[in-house]
Amino acid sequence: MGKLLEINHCRKQFGHSEVLTDLSLSVEEGQVLSIIGPSGSGKSTLLRCATLLETMDGGDLIYDGNYAAIDYSGTAVYAPPSELQKIRGMFGLVFQNFNLFPHYSVLKNVMEAPVLVQKRNKAEVRDEAMSLLEQMGLKDRADAYPYQLSGGQQQRVSIARALAMNPKILFFDEPTSALDPELTGEILRVIRKLAEKKMTMVIVTHEMLFARDVSDWVVFMNDGVIVEQGDPREVIDHPTHERTVQFLRRLQEK
Repeated sequence: MGKLLEINHCRKQFGHSEVLTDLSLSVEEGQVLSIIGPSGSGKSTLLRCATLLETMDGGDLIYDGNYAAIDYSGTAVYAPPSELQKIRGMFGLVFQNFNLFPHYSVLKNVMEAPVLVQKRNKAEVRDEAMSLLEQMGLKDRADAYPYQLSGGQQQRVSIARALAMNPKILFFDEPTSALDPELTGEILRVIRKLAEKKMTMVIVTHEMLFARDVSDWVVFMNDGVIVEQGDPREVIDHPTHERTVQFLRRLQEK
């Protein structure tokens, strides 16, 4: 199993504020990596840099051996647009606020990108989309519109939409933060099933028990740096860094 994602010495600044400082991590094929940490620690910015929604100021970004960005004298130099387009096809992204097209049916939301972006056969994509909706327990809602669905159902559609692109790696940016506890469990079950199928995933989450049970590796971030990382049971049950201890204690007090 090779490395599907490598981020080396990533730096990102907004104005005079450094949000990510010399941050490096890698994800192997079939691995589930969870990123935890307080709000404002840079977790979502890291995900946005990894998925080309933000540009890094410095560092390397490599997907399956292909350079999206390479550090040149302290500056991140990005690959040409045609190369970046290919790299974008390697990953899927599930947002916390679903980001579904409100004027499209559930089925069209799932089919749109494979047909338009990947130029795939419409009938074939439709069959795959229906199969994905069935996996998500939403086959009977194919003709519904997002406003007719619960938050948990909308998030399951957005997961199906990301999977429809056949990505090598799936990113989740706090996929349950907009949901109530009951619906949260619904989405965590879906992600757990994907983990059982060895889907490579990077998950930014506040769900500590879930991160501990599902992840192969956990990264704790604070103030734009990785403070502690390792086996989830070690990091979450027996943290060694004082900042990690404080963070986990605060979560338990809530």
